[in-house]
Amino acid sequence: MSSLEILAVIGIIGFVIYQQLAGQLLRGKRLVVLPAVVTVIGFLDLRGHHLGPADIAWLTVGAIGSVLIGLAFGLITRLESRDGVLWGKMPLRGLWLWVALVAWRVLIMVLAARTGAHVAASTTPLLLTLGLNRLGTAAVIVPRAMLRGIPFAPEKDGSTFLAEAFGRRDRGTSERY
Repeated sequence: MSSLEILAVIGIIGFVIYQQLAGQLLRGKRLVVLPAVVTVIGFLDLRGHHLGPADIAWLTVGAIGSVLIGLAFGLITRLESRDGVLWGKMPLRGLWLWVALVAWRVLIMVLAARTGAHVAASTTPLLLTLGLNRLGTAAVIVPRAMLRGIPFAPEKDGSTFLAEAFGRRDRGTSERY
């Protein structure tokens, strides 16, 4: 991962933290599809690298920790209905989860380096672990929203992600909600 990519990841994380603390309408594609895409890109970044057994072990341990922290993000996020759609806000104490996520990644890098797992010790897995973290968050928020019957905020094209799962139709159809 280049210096520019690392700066981009830091910028994206800063923007995500700001939005989480300020609160925002939650769109399904941004909550679910975007992290899935980031995860796939992160996984594809691992291609071309020789992954030894130690790399695979540390990448797995790192991924598990990232997902678990993501699940915690999903649990502490405050969800409510605003104008009939999903709105979420992370409480200030959620910053500790960001600290935990960074500390976890640094710990994995240090331990991986000590065992000769050079890929796992590098910045290469950053997108993979960040994507998995955000998918962990979505894995908690989506069912919580569904149980409460709060649909995602409409996408820019007016459609609503998983509208049918909430018993509603997209705005693009003749029936409005």
